Amino acid sequence: MTDPAADSPIRRPIRAVAFDLDGTLVDSAADLMHASNALLAELGRPPVDLPAVRSFIGDGAPKLVERVLAATGGVPAPEEAARCLQRFLSIYEADPSAHSALYPGVAETLEALATAGLRLGVCTNKPMGATARLLDDLGIAGLFAAVVGGDSYPTRKPSPEPVLGLLDRLEVRPDEAAFVGDNEHDVAAARAAKVARVLVVPYGYARVPLDGLPHDGILDGFADLPRRLSC
Repeated sequence: MTDPAADSPIRRPIRAVAFDLDGTLVDSAADLMHASNALLAELGRPPVDLPAVRSFIGDGAPKLVERVLAATGGVPAPEEAARCLQRFLSIYEADPSAHSALYPGVAETLEALATAGLRLGVCTNKPMGATARLLDDLGIAGLFAAVVGGDSYPTRKPSPEPVLGLLDRLEVRPDEAAFVGDNEHDVAAARAAKVARVLVVPYGYARVPLDGLPHDGILDGFADLPRRLSC
């Protein structure tokens, strides 16, 4: 008699967890709004409000600035748009954490996962300069074995390239890793990278309903993550 289990793939234990940053670990919208409005003031344009900025987050700084400019008078010629992006980055990277905070349960849960021996990493579309400063300012930089940003590879999420690059730095296979994010780009990138488990937080900056995404579950809250990883 054939054993049905013989044809089933072996499920490897989770050895590493990769996290998105903005909207997953950190509520950073207020600082992004302040940097956007500082740029807009220099340009003589009206400010953007917090709900608008939340809807602009998720595709990296170039898209955020493009959307901010489009909403306040239009996107200028490429040369001027590039200058606006660099000015935004200089404003934001000077102090990316003044109005940002970790979501409830993040610090404690990350510490518990690291103590349990899991390798932790961050895969974000935010530039590395601001990412490193933000993680350090919020006191969680030391918990991550590897971090990749939106300028670490030629492509950003939803491409799987940065996810696979992060897992390579963590020295784990995709089928030994979980990915935790907050939006459609995180799910798409993690699925394309073929990670073992894709989980999403019930908050953040998603622009589409979470129920319609091909994830493996929506956390009840960040502190729910260890239970979901052990299932």
